[in-house]
Amino acid sequence: MAKGNNSDVAEFILLGITDSVELQALLFGIFLVIYLISAMGNLGLIMLIHISPRLHTSMYFFLSHLAFVDFCYTSSVTPNTMVKFFQEVKRISLPACATQLFCFIMFVVCEVYMLSVMAYDRYVAICNPLLYTTVMNRRVCIQMVVGTYLYGFSVGLLQALLTFHLSFCDSNIINHFYCDDVPLVGLACHKTYYKDIKELILFTLAGFNTLFSLFIVLISYISILFAILRINSSEGRQKVFSTCASHLTSIIIFYGTIIFMYIQPKTSHSLDTDKIASVFYIVVIPMLNPLIYSLRNQEVKKALRSIMEKTCSIIK
Repeated sequence: MAKGNNSDVAEFILLGITDSVELQALLFGIFLVIYLISAMGNLGLIMLIHISPRLHTSMYFFLSHLAFVDFCYTSSVTPNTMVKFFQEVKRISLPACATQLFCFIMFVVCEVYMLSVMAYDRYVAICNPLLYTTVMNRRVCIQMVVGTYLYGFSVGLLQALLTFHLSFCDSNIINHFYCDDVPLVGLACHKTYYKDIKELILFTLAGFNTLFSLFIVLISYISILFAILRINSSEGRQKVFSTCASHLTSIIIFYGTIIFMYIQPKTSHSLDTDKIASVFYIVVIPMLNPLIYSLRNQEVKKALRSIMEKTCSIIK
């Protein structure tokens, strides 16, 4: 990544989450446990969907990619953060910072659109069940997933290029535990036209991607709600609702945190508050998603039970 003409920055210093040595040791243990659960949960869910024939449907095809995205975006930050807990001065080189920023933005964008694609899939399955296999055929599903990755890659690359073409004049100290766009832009030289353009693009794209993907989710679930209300039997309504419960839970948790982070007035933006929110959606949410889909989804539980029974019979 190229630097601005007036910038001599070769590395950045991360302030991290806390200055307390005792707290950093405790946080390392917590982060390690959560990351291991997240990695095993998401990779295990991908493997389960891949080897279980009963899960070879579009719904679980999208879920496997959601698990992959969860694993990737937490892995772009969490391992490096754990290493930094043991460093008195938390240095990160400019190329490493640029790479982390690119990967993080790419996979967060992929996450929001993967959730909206899954909402659309549920809309078609519930509101147009007779057309479901035709509309959501394998080719369409692959195109949706590839489109999501390509768009995420484009946004991540654009934002990283714009950020690391800025000039960093006064300081190289980032008030965060990873290379996030907002504090990086805050370090750039003041009153430059290029910085104003970068800030405009940053908040415009963040707002657009969050609100547009959320709009797709809301329209899909409003249609699903009306479809549920038209079902006469309470058992039928319960069955339909249970197929959406896990996805709806993931949406509420993820979008709630993202909106809190980015869709707020600049005057009230607190980087210390952002750190707490960032820990939640970078470290905790990727751990919660596989647990939510495993514990609340009957098909996933049945597939897991079937695999375990086959494994036990082979061992015996």
